[in-house]
Amino acid sequence: MRLSHILAGAVAALSLAPAAFAQSGPQAARSAAGPDEVVAIVGGRVLTGTSVIENGVVVMRDGKIVSVGAGTAPAGARVIDAAGKTVAPGFVAVDSGLGGTEVGSVRGTNELRNRSNTLSAAFDVSYGLDPWSFTLPVARLGGITRAVVVPQHPGSSGGHVHEEDTAGAGDGGFQTPGLFAGQAAIIQLAQGPDILVKPRVAMVAPFGEAGADIAGGARGAQFVLFKETMAEVRLYARNKAAYERAGLRSLSLSRADLEALIPVANGTQPLIVTVHRASDIRQVLRLAREEGIKVILDGAEEGWLVAGDIAAAGAPVLLNPISNLPSDFEMRAARAENAAALNAAGVVIAIKGNEGSTHRAREARYNAGNAVSHGLPYGAAIAALTANPAKIFGMEGRFGQIAPGAAADVVVWSGDPLEPLSQPSAVFIDGVEQPLTSRPLLLRDRYRQQTPMPPAYRNP
Repeated sequence: MRLSHILAGAVAALSLAPAAFAQSGPQAARSAAGPDEVVAIVGGRVLTGTSVIENGVVVMRDGKIVSVGAGTAPAGARVIDAAGKTVAPGFVAVDSGLGGTEVGSVRGTNELRNRSNTLSAAFDVSYGLDPWSFTLPVARLGGITRAVVVPQHPGSSGGHVHEEDTAGAGDGGFQTPGLFAGQAAIIQLAQGPDILVKPRVAMVAPFGEAGADIAGGARGAQFVLFKETMAEVRLYARNKAAYERAGLRSLSLSRADLEALIPVANGTQPLIVTVHRASDIRQVLRLAREEGIKVILDGAEEGWLVAGDIAAAGAPVLLNPISNLPSDFEMRAARAENAAALNAAGVVIAIKGNEGSTHRAREARYNAGNAVSHGLPYGAAIAALTANPAKIFGMEGRFGQIAPGAAADVVVWSGDPLEPLSQPSAVFIDGVEQPLTSRPLLLRDRYRQQTPMPPAYRNP
């Protein structure tokens, strides 16, 4: 095959751009379910996120769950028969890059990286989100309807993350190095241009080995630098007028970063802390206690060793239950029972996908199934994909549950959603039924064996 034919094929493949989805996209999807239409899903096994209802009826209207329970569909409702199937809340991807990156190793497509130390804590991923990202429909076909998108940093959980391309790696600026990666955002995965649900839901920072490297090589240096940073933020918050007229001593952060950190310092915005080693977890909890800040632990592979401390501190954990090998000295005690042990201790957990939870975000349900096989109760695994992420990020009752008043994010599965062979037969986000397609499926259908082959694939 000549090079010109190969290039032509590549161009043809790329021609399946976001517009390819628009023909069955937001307008078509929304016309199928008007704002006043009542939809009833009947006869399925309903996992509400907190309980199970056999042969249940889920009623949706105007983007919300109206009711869930036993009985029959209301008169005039559009009925979806879910007999023999499972009905579940849409899953929530946490610690995710969905909508923020297309190809992790191609810098121009990655909006999750920030290498400037003049702007670190104030980096806001919500401004770089792409609602036409090819990753969103793929994740949606895995039952994911919402995601918490986080900036990348040294120690991030996956994909092609290079430390020199992330926060804390730049030269110069107000504070070199920068301790903070930026601020996370919540998105919804429905087709259409408006995917942002809430920006700035949490600050993100690495601790442990990655944080120590940023701060100069020692864990103790990072903790002292962090405490000094919080002191400067509080000083600035008390003396903004003096700062504006240059009547305040020089501070190590830019004004934008100082402003962004005020909610962290006063305990109203949580700090997502990437940490793995048990001793580091205990020190992070001590730091949170001393500084009066709220922390969300991300990773915590050795969390089971200090599960009681984590529970007593009320710190939730974002974890991948299949991180069960001692890949380095921070994870010497990693084990597959971590999720079960943390849950048994009373820790609120959320289960992540793999490699940054972007291209492999849909694998979070497989990870949850693995956690069940290692002792996590089934109901706790479902909650870790649905209700718990919403609770952790201050959205309890708004999504992540099939409950009256919650967003109508509902997925009808062919079987148990934690079984890899189960597939969705219907996906609703905010009550709007979504098309069950994606770019990979369109490419499959276009380039599967056919006669004649597309021009770029014909022999000369």
